Amino acid sequence: MTVTREPRLGEPPPGGTADRPERPDRGEAIDFDGLYHAHFRSLTLQLAAYCGDLSQAQDLVQEAFCRAFARWSRVSRYDDPVAWVRRVAWNLATSRWRRLRTAQSWLHRQREEHVPGPGPDRVALTAALAHLPAVQRRAVVLHYLADLTVLQIADQEGVPEGTVKSWLHRGRAALAAQLTTTNEVNHHDRA
Repeated sequence: MTVTREPRLGEPPPGGTADRPERPDRGEAIDFDGLYHAHFRSLTLQLAAYCGDLSQAQDLVQEAFCRAFARWSRVSRYDDPVAWVRRVAWNLATSRWRRLRTAQSWLHRQREEHVPGPGPDRVALTAALAHLPAVQRRAVVLHYLADLTVLQIADQEGVPEGTVKSWLHRGRAALAAQLTTTNEVNHHDRA
């Protein structure tokens, strides 16, 4: 019975410790197995330092070697096939990081944001605005919240400027009466 164990990162690769496989001459292709055994660990260490996760780095380097194997007839003729495998592994790591960042961003946008409810002043103002006639409410909102001038409101509503001024005056007076009444009621409730 033969027992095999997974090689460890600090150990030399089985079958030789050459950093680069030997190429007898320029025309002869190098052996894929030799390249894999000579460089898998060093590339894994590089990617582990980049990713911060050894198992992820092993997966990325393995995928890069699988892609090299699928194109081995072309990759083996490169001056430095290890550089090609390294570049593919780093590109895979970068792509994986981008996909994770995009997924996390999407998940973050899906979360329910808890915002505090409106304060008592906002509730009182909204209620007071609801009691105004529509034209006065529109004029007050456009003037005080949208920062439109009387002339711009008159152009938008198709009325003379004097009419808008009248709406604003009546709206302010009605709001003042509503808000004063609301404040008096709230003040008596607190006492």
